[in-house]
Amino acid sequence: MMILCGIQQMEMRGKHLIMRMNGFANDPRNIRLGLAADGKPKDTITARLDLEDLNIKKELHLKRLPDGSYLMPQACYTLSKDERMEFCDFLKAVKFPDGFASNISRCVNSNDSQISGLKSHDCHIILQRLLPVVIRKFVPKDIFQALDELANFFKRLCCKTLKKEAVKGLQDDIVIILCKLEKIFPPAFFDVMVHLAIHLPREAMLGGPVHYRWMYPIERFLAKLKAYVRNKARPEGCIAETYISNECLMFYSMYLLWD
Repeated sequence: MMILCGIQQMEMRGKHLIMRMNGFANDPRNIRLGLAADGKPKDTITARLDLEDLNIKKELHLKRLPDGSYLMPQACYTLSKDERMEFCDFLKAVKFPDGFASNISRCVNSNDSQISGLKSHDCHIILQRLLPVVIRKFVPKDIFQALDELANFFKRLCCKTLKKEAVKGLQDDIVIILCKLEKIFPPAFFDVMVHLAIHLPREAMLGGPVHYRWMYPIERFLAKLKAYVRNKARPEGCIAETYISNECLMFYSMYLLWD
């Protein structure tokens, strides 16, 4: 899985409650969350065959039918069509304070139960703020607790101020959280990117609060500069001209405009 340096997109397709943590080594903007990562759910036939080889989670093993085909039993972490639609309706209706997050509702298609076009910060907000609220009524208690603890872990890790004692507690908590997730999801879910969460508290201990190191403000400013471009043959000139004009208007409105 590639570590994305710019604005990322997340797509939610299918029915599997899958979370992917992409390149979370340096800052939490790279987290991506969805009901299927990049349209590729991890709960596949191959994943079910792995369960048979390991002789675990026997209730999820493939069942051979008389006609020679196989039936994939529904897992406890899957959502029905109505639940997926309700999940999307919730995201479409949620409102945020000004500047807290982008307009997530424009990325939601309730009819097809799809979410596309989310930015990295949107995924950040969904994981920390929205997922524990909306998923509670759809999944069993043990799954909800594991997801809620994961969301709370990233919420505490991304605070503006961190205490060493709290970070040490996070180091112990993430180990237990991942163990709980291992009891729920198939082994195919746990790749190296999920393992990187183990090292995040140490990153915070060495580098300080991630709030002062992530790329969200820079990404927003670059998006603002990109909107200044009107002539693609001269992008630098468009940005410079519009930026100077805005600065002049701001100076005039603040210091030269009298009642």
